[in-house]
Parts: sequence; structure tokens; C-alpha cells
Amino acid sequence: MFKSLEILMNEHRLIEQVLNCLEKIVARCGVDGRLDKESAQQALDFFRTFADRCHHGKEEKQLFPLLETRGMGSPCGPLAVMYREHELGRLYVQNMESTLEAAAAGSQDAVRGFAEHAQSYIQLLREHIGKEDHCLFSNAERALSSHEDSQLVAAYEKFEAEEIGQEKHQKCVHAADELAQRYGVLRAWGQS
Repeated sequence: MFKSLEILMNEHRLIEQVLNCLEKIVARCGVDGRLDKESAQQALDFFRTFADRCHHGKEEKQLFPLLETRGMGSPCGPLAVMYREHELGRLYVQNMESTLEAAAAGSQDAVRGFAEHAQSYIQLLREHIGKEDHCLFSNAERALSSHEDSQLVAAYEKFEAEEIGQEKHQKCVHAADELAQRYGVLRAWGQS
């Protein structure tokens, strides 16, 4: 597997770790009748910064445009689906954010709303990651050259440095691990 694709797959494991935490946050708010605001905010910040800005940003600004030049950019093709799912994920995060305060205050309507959006987001991202890991990235590996792989790795590093910076990146990894410890979720392999 090309390194540029391995990087994205490793990021998927960390995203899945926080999805598992979000699932436990939702389960706990169902029992407690209110949302753990600190944990939910930490998860939403992770999804907004790491999953969307950093990870989806690499895909949308680096990998996908290159794959479009390889004929994978049709309006009904796999990349179009990936773009649409990224947008849908952003809507779910916005909707969770909009219910956060009221759910933390114990509003049952808000707790239900947060839970519904969270469950939809979890399902969407798990399926999305599966499509990328098992389908899109296999096709990408056949379409790319080793030289393009090296160019992508360099582009990812530059993008990440400019978009979120090393400090924010480490803060996201730390938040993911903090949530995992708090909720008894296994940490993604390869994380310090």
C-alpha cells in the first residue's frame, strides 16, 4: 500500500476511536438524562478539526483532485459520493453542536436530538471509512504511481502544517486518547 494511503487509513483508525467514544457518550446521556458537555465538546472539536479540516481536507485538496485526473471524477462516481458524505458529516456535526447546550442542561428533546444526529454521524462515518479503506483506496493504488505517492505525502505534510499545525494536531490526538481513557475505549494502534 502506498504511504499516502496508509497515512489516511491510520487517520481513519483514530477517527474510529473517537466515534466509539461518541457512541458511549450517547449511551451515557441516555442513562443520565443529560449530555456530558465537556466530552461531547471535545469529540465535536476533534471531528471538526482533525476528521474534517485535516483528514477530509487532505482528501479533498490533494488525493481526490489527483484521482479525478485518472477518470474517477464522474458526477455519480466514487469521488462524488465521498464529497457528498463529507458534506453530510459536516451537517451532522453542526446539528450536534446546535443541541449541545440544551442537552447538557437536561432538555430531553435536545438529548434525543443530539443522540439522533450523533448516531447518524457514527453510522455515516463508519460506512464512509469502510468504502474508502476497502474500495476507493484500492482503486487509488492502481491509479497512482510511486512518484505521485511521494508527492502526495509531501503535499499532506505541507497542508497539515498550514491548515492546523503540529500543536493542534497533537492536541487532537491527545483529546482522542483522553476520551478513550475516560470511556474505556481501545486506543488506535500506533498512537503515542
